[in-house]
Amino acid sequence: MSNRRSPAIIRVGAKRRETGPPPRRKRPEALTNREHEILQLIWAGLKNKEIAQRLKISVKTVEAHRANMMKKVRVSNTAQLLKASIQGGMIEVR
Repeated sequence: MSNRRSPAIIRVGAKRRETGPPPRRKRPEALTNREHEILQLIWAGLKNKEIAQRLKISVKTVEAHRANMMKKVRVSNTAQLLKASIQGGMIEVR
């Protein structure tokens, strides 16, 4: 087996050095007032239907707000959303 590198591998390695470090991840977008309100109700244990009734909006709207929050916070489920919200100071644990 040879210790020589193929030209293709050398080109890839050189290209990686030229591009520099990977770009920084953007900071998450801030939640809207309505999203904060819904987040507090999720934390209180309310289901989407209960949140919708309390805020006089549709269940689909609650689901859309929840999806937007998860996208902004970069998580994939409600447990992660709540954990990130606690760590980020968006929810106060009593």
